Amino acid sequence: MTSNDDHQSHRHDTDATARFLAARDFLLERRGAYEDAYAHFTWPRPERFNWALDWFDRIAAGNDTEALRIVEEDGTSEAVTFADMAVRSDVAANWLRGHGIAAGDRIIVMLGNQRELWEVMLAAMKLRAVVIPATPLLGPNDLRDRVERGGARHVIVRAEDTGKFDDVPGAYTRIAAGDDVPAGWLRLSDMYDGGVATAFTPDGPTLADEPLMLYFTSGTTARPKLVEHTHASYPIGHLSTMYWLGLRPGDVHLNISSPGWAKHAWSNVFAPWNAGATVFIHNYTRFDAQRLMAEMDRGAVTSFCAPPTVWRMLIQSDLGALRTPPREAVAAGEPLNPEVIDKVRQAWGVTIRDGFGQTETTLQVGNFPGVPVKPGSMGRPAPGYKIVLVDPVTGKESADEGELCVDLGTRPAGVMTGYRDDEQRTAEAMAGGIYRTGDIASRDSSGYLTYVGRADDVFKASDYKISPFELESALLEHEAVAEAAVVPAPDPLRLAVPKAYIALAEGWEPGPETARVLFEHSRAVLSPYKRIRRIEFAELPKTVSGKIRRVELRELTALGSAHEYDETELR
Repeated sequence: MTSNDDHQSHRHDTDATARFLAARDFLLERRGAYEDAYAHFTWPRPERFNWALDWFDRIAAGNDTEALRIVEEDGTSEAVTFADMAVRSDVAANWLRGHGIAAGDRIIVMLGNQRELWEVMLAAMKLRAVVIPATPLLGPNDLRDRVERGGARHVIVRAEDTGKFDDVPGAYTRIAAGDDVPAGWLRLSDMYDGGVATAFTPDGPTLADEPLMLYFTSGTTARPKLVEHTHASYPIGHLSTMYWLGLRPGDVHLNISSPGWAKHAWSNVFAPWNAGATVFIHNYTRFDAQRLMAEMDRGAVTSFCAPPTVWRMLIQSDLGALRTPPREAVAAGEPLNPEVIDKVRQAWGVTIRDGFGQTETTLQVGNFPGVPVKPGSMGRPAPGYKIVLVDPVTGKESADEGELCVDLGTRPAGVMTGYRDDEQRTAEAMAGGIYRTGDIASRDSSGYLTYVGRADDVFKASDYKISPFELESALLEHEAVAEAAVVPAPDPLRLAVPKAYIALAEGWEPGPETARVLFEHSRAVLSPYKRIRRIEFAELPKTVSGKIRRVELRELTALGSAHEYDETELR
């Protein structure tokens, strides 16, 4: 039997909380003072840390501010305060423990943007279980891979997705959220029936370097990797993300992201709750720009984050419909094209700030609040991160362009421990005391970094290096282009020429006339060696997380197409 003092020492680590709070407040107080923040920020490095217990429960005590607000498509909404969320996650932890979930167990969590997702996330942290986030868009084959390679002992899914597991073998606990729960599945809502204790007692302290999350990457080029994060790397590491977002206590933050992907944890869990901000969710089945802006007005959203795909759809609508633009506007997931930034600035008087990070890390590089944004640049290194550029061929450090790498000598908290069960891939990614991102960037004399492209996307034409992102940005300046992806096309003279796959904006029809207009635009805005030489109109293939699969387009291009337009033939 443990004493009450032992219980409290297991429940909260006061020293860890104090160090985390000090680091968080340091960044909050230096909004607009990037140089000071970068020069003097140090990561808190507690030996023991459980974010749900040591941070969330502490700021939730007696806190009636909304931690979460969810607005459904039919207009109904639900809100949960910080205080209620702490209690509900305690109940969830007790109920899950009662059904066999213990420290170290791996749980596939495949829920939508519903209250239970946040309750289960906090509960799993309190239990020291390892969460394998999964999007509800996954099918049986993907789930079989996650159960097998992820070593999942439990799954928690929406009731409507239970059928996907009929052919997924394994002796795992099946738990479903919803009303129509099939036989053989536990009903998650049973935890609210009143028979579960509301006070949670941890079974021991949480070491900061214990595994917390296992992410399967989106697989734009290869089989998904298993990225492992700890109780420090994401909860503490996302202090850099909080600083980039510009969040303050009391803010209402809307981030458009699907559950199951890293960005959801970035901006719908850790960064906003690090700041004490409200997570605002608008659920919809089909994107409607006008409805989204109406909900932003009603919800008094002060901070807005969306992937470039959403921003590109927004600028095709009447941005003036938003009466009270957010104070902060950011984009992440893929680089944001400068013309999108210009259109939003003209309409809202707000500058979208780009940022860069990966599933493997937290925010590494960003344009931070109150700091001038250079058009086309993704900003400067985040506080706590030292960024170096490395020549991908020679491996030597470069001053102006190379593979963007994180210096591990400074021990940035937000970097993964490695790729689970893949020592060779981990060693390759972290050889020489750096973490290699696989992305190429350039750096100017002021230290601003500009994205060039994935190392395997950049190609040569007539011995000139071509950045697909630069050409795509140029194409997006034209009103006819909703989305674009540029890949190399085989050419007998130049070896390769830039080919653009284009999804057209509403009101434009695919055909030779539209192709001719876009070729003329390309000649007007790009240097001769960069010009688009071939165009094909098509819907762009994407991963389930929404990223363009250029590798698939490269493969299609290599096979040749009868549907493409050649610049020389249309002149």
